[in-house]
Amino acid sequence: MRLFTIASTTAQGTASKSQDENNLEQAKQNQNSAARVYWRVEGSLADLTTVRPVAFFTWNAQTFLQRWVRRGMVLIMALLRPFLYAANRIFATRVVHTVLRGISRDRLDLLGEEYFKYKLQPHLKCDGVEALKSCMLAGNEVVLISQGLEHVMRPLAQHLGVTRLIANRLEFRDGIATGRLLEPVVRPRGFFARISGAGPDGRRAPNRLVRDLALQDLRVLESAVIPAARCITVRDRPIIHFDAVRSSRALSVRNALSGKQILLIGVTGFIGKVWLVNTLMQLPEIGRIYLLIRRQKSTPASHRFEKLVEESPVFDPLYATYGNELSRFLRQRVEVVEGDVCKPDLGLAPEIAESLQKKLDLIINSSGLTDFNPDLRDALATNVDAAVNVTIFIRKSDHAGLLHLSTCYVAGARDGRVGEMLRANYTPAGLAAEREWHSLHDLVERAERLAASVEVTEQLRQQALSKEHAAKNLSGTVLENQIRKNRFRWLRDYLTEAGMKRAAELGWPNTYTLTKSLAESLISKYGAGLPIAVVRPAIVETSVAEPFVGWNEGINTSASLSYLLGTSFRQLPTNERKRLDIIPVDSVCRGMTLISAAILERRHELLYQLATSVTNPCDMRRSIELTSLAHRKHYRTQESLEYWLRLRLDAIPVSKQRYQRMSAPAQKAIVKSIQRAMSPLPLKKTPLARAERNLEKVEKLIQLFEPFILHNEHDFVADNVEKLSYALPEDEKTVFGYDTRSIDWWDYWINIHIPALRKWTYPLIEGRPLEARPSRSLHFDAVPENGEIIKTGTNGATWRFS
Repeated sequence: MRLFTIASTTAQGTASKSQDENNLEQAKQNQNSAARVYWRVEGSLADLTTVRPVAFFTWNAQTFLQRWVRRGMVLIMALLRPFLYAANRIFATRVVHTVLRGISRDRLDLLGEEYFKYKLQPHLKCDGVEALKSCMLAGNEVVLISQGLEHVMRPLAQHLGVTRLIANRLEFRDGIATGRLLEPVVRPRGFFARISGAGPDGRRAPNRLVRDLALQDLRVLESAVIPAARCITVRDRPIIHFDAVRSSRALSVRNALSGKQILLIGVTGFIGKVWLVNTLMQLPEIGRIYLLIRRQKSTPASHRFEKLVEESPVFDPLYATYGNELSRFLRQRVEVVEGDVCKPDLGLAPEIAESLQKKLDLIINSSGLTDFNPDLRDALATNVDAAVNVTIFIRKSDHAGLLHLSTCYVAGARDGRVGEMLRANYTPAGLAAEREWHSLHDLVERAERLAASVEVTEQLRQQALSKEHAAKNLSGTVLENQIRKNRFRWLRDYLTEAGMKRAAELGWPNTYTLTKSLAESLISKYGAGLPIAVVRPAIVETSVAEPFVGWNEGINTSASLSYLLGTSFRQLPTNERKRLDIIPVDSVCRGMTLISAAILERRHELLYQLATSVTNPCDMRRSIELTSLAHRKHYRTQESLEYWLRLRLDAIPVSKQRYQRMSAPAQKAIVKSIQRAMSPLPLKKTPLARAERNLEKVEKLIQLFEPFILHNEHDFVADNVEKLSYALPEDEKTVFGYDTRSIDWWDYWINIHIPALRKWTYPLIEGRPLEARPSRSLHFDAVPENGEIIKTGTNGATWRFS
């Protein structure tokens, strides 16, 4: 027996909440009279002869010729359809749907939603909808029957509260329609059926349906019933221990972390904030979480955290739970310590460092500079030196373990399956990592001496004097200040280029992955024998559920690329088969919590990868299409000619050669040619110059992301964390279980990820402020156990550090 809550919107309006509650109560009272009722959509709910395949046609075909060939096929089908239906309705139905060959399931699902929302829903028959409601309120399980495609009938069924349906289904191979219909084919009604069956009561007897649909028997009819909700296939794998090493006891996260003292480094970053909030929500019994935060000029670490709690949306769930008591709860569970991970002993005062080394059970290092190609000095200090400092601090501790956050892309320029094995001295080019670390520091020292040399100083002086805006009599202190600024820029650019060049020589795509990989190797060497686990997430993106659905921040991941695909840019150079390894931030935080428990229980592995390219792969072709479909869904709600054009022109994957021949590089060359031709004319060149700058930005962005979307085909294994999740007690699997196999990428991309980027990230790219939020003022003044008055907060200036 099934119960239904009906909240359907018809042409007459929307039912009120109180009416829905009354309907639910009435359904519960009638639950003993449950029966399956088959309900024909055509005639009773809508005047449909067929859902035309032309409704699913878009401009996503690869070439101009393919587009018009498909349009020609649609036109031919429209002309032949009456004759085909008169001859044989089942054959005609099959032939009509052949035009959908080559269209993806993802596109059909979205266009089916569009067709229902904008074409079908406004014209639903009110009498038929009310009759269907009455049937459901009587406790009956309704099955909708339609000749339309399941992609249109699913939204209709969900709108009406129906959970089962029978509709025409296309055959798919690798997510692409073959143009064939699966058995049984629901043929259109006959001419007389349209007259006799046009009333609001769409109930049909099973035996009559078998005859109308030309089925063999009732068993075929029953087998044709499918769920109205979108179904995804979750491939479950058994856990096999080939080394015969297996822990017989369960891994309880609550028992392992209860009462423990944890130091979190990097709380101002994307991952750090989410892990802190999720842990406080799910494990209020945790002992104490110390937050290592740097002072920023005159802003103490405690003030930075206080502002973070007051302003960041991440803390909304905590505030909703504890309200005005949140400050008291945080005082009990959280303590801010001012320090700098880039300095020895983490920049802590000697007495604080000694105290923490005695009491800490675990250090979680989620800090790091995530800019792809930063100043080499910053990258070395934040990503490498800091990791060594934390490892040495762990060795001085009594019993603390370490969870160090790295990245899957330390694998560098290589293809194939990347296993979970930590190598002590790894570079893709085969050089010693520790020697390379010292070599890079020597490079920085040589660059600093070169910047202060007489030759470079004279060069910078001439540069300052040759500026168009420079005064003719520039001299003295003013000139020296300008030279100092030029020296700072020169050294920064020099070390940025040096880092990029060295990373490419050694086999890494950028300075970020170079320094993260060096850090892993040094941790492996200096931390030998210590309870340490290195955690490699893939590209960390929008949350699925925690701390709430659709949280993201910052522009250092794939946000800028997805933003570009929503503009007039349409051709992305990529390898269609390459898997874009995206993982939600809450999945990463769940994995970190599991691994933390394993470290505390001393049953951990040296390396854990948190990725989806093996467990739930999504290739570049699908990623690009899902991004385009998500933009289309947004543009469909807007009203302007620009948005009307954008929703009809999707981005497509192309080869590097086609990109250079027909996209940004070729367009920039055309703009330059026009500028040269118009240079003798006394015209303003601002629009052309602006267009050239924009195209240069596009070229640089594509070049930056090419290693992740075009070159290397990585498949990151993530078995170790799944083994930990498998070992959880049954009552903890819902809260702490790690599961990336059940992520529905269609729903994630279209309904969660891109809308989250549009809300939290795209305004930053466009230079617009984020939407205004209600102010939240918390008072953290308190006297902790040591008697020192502390306050907690952040100004959010370190969001680039994660």
